[in-house]
Amino acid sequence: MTRKKRSVYPDVPAPLAHPIVDDHTHLPVPGDRDYPAAVDEGETGPAETESPARAGKPEAAGGLHAPAADAERDERDGTGPPDPPTEPVKGSIPWHLARMEQAGVRHAVTCGCEVPTLAPTVALAEAHPRLSAAIAIHPNDAPLHCGVTETGPDGLAHGLDPWHRDYSLADAVALVEELARSEAVVAIGESGLDYFRTADAGKAAQEESFKMHVELAKALDLPLQIHDREAHADCLRILTECGAPDRTVFHCFSGDREMAEVCADNGWYASFAGPLTYPANDSLREAFLAVPDRLVLVETDAPYLTPAPWRGHPNAPYAAAYTARFMAELRGRDEASWCEQLEANTREVYGI
Repeated sequence: MTRKKRSVYPDVPAPLAHPIVDDHTHLPVPGDRDYPAAVDEGETGPAETESPARAGKPEAAGGLHAPAADAERDERDGTGPPDPPTEPVKGSIPWHLARMEQAGVRHAVTCGCEVPTLAPTVALAEAHPRLSAAIAIHPNDAPLHCGVTETGPDGLAHGLDPWHRDYSLADAVALVEELARSEAVVAIGESGLDYFRTADAGKAAQEESFKMHVELAKALDLPLQIHDREAHADCLRILTECGAPDRTVFHCFSGDREMAEVCADNGWYASFAGPLTYPANDSLREAFLAVPDRLVLVETDAPYLTPAPWRGHPNAPYAAAYTARFMAELRGRDEASWCEQLEANTREVYGI
């Protein structure tokens, strides 16, 4: 990916015919490894629209004589005209929220899944009515809390950060439980299994962590968002052994038609992200069509997995509109009724 491509967000799509919710994203918070790089501090510019008063047009408030009156007042009190409005900083929370509104994405569930991001993610959701939080210990972090650092199939080396040494896995999950009692937290997640980024030595820790989060979601009566990467059979096995929470969501669903049918039989939700739109993913689209309407959700997993035609660019919650439109086309549904279905499903799962 070119440097320029990495910094260019997708265009804001035309607003959806009915609002939807991005049910899984990762907005920047203090504690992120790339924060504040995730927020481009150098990009501000003029507002996309200017009010007549700001633009100095004759129809500004105060009538035709308003500009002259303003100048006389400014000379009298020693002040100048107000600075013109500026765009929010690219990648900042106000920037994301403004674009969500433009695209018809009324709300987003932002996820914190490492110890340093848990409290900031909850605080962010508490501060913004259009955001909610999901928190957990990510399956790739679980082995690190147990001191397991072996390289996984992806070839990436793993090291221990201070919080991995300071918190045992049990302590980290206890912190999740404490913070999840906030009204801003609407889900436990993302937890699950990842056999691509973690070596065999870490699988036991992942399974232990997953089971702890399953029980936590049930104890708090919260939905569970599952991260399942190349571990379909074991994820399904653990849910069956432990008893899944009443509202179980496979975030960024990546299974096949057979797995989709298992989820449907159990009443588990499948949340689809940008990969659904990628030309090569025919099997994923087949799985999508096997999921009943009432069990489908939409997400971005931003800043990752940007939908076509913007694959390779940074993702953002407003881009859920691209995926929602693609879903409607696949199902042969009109946009409004399909988005109403997504909205109803979201309310059923998260109450938002």
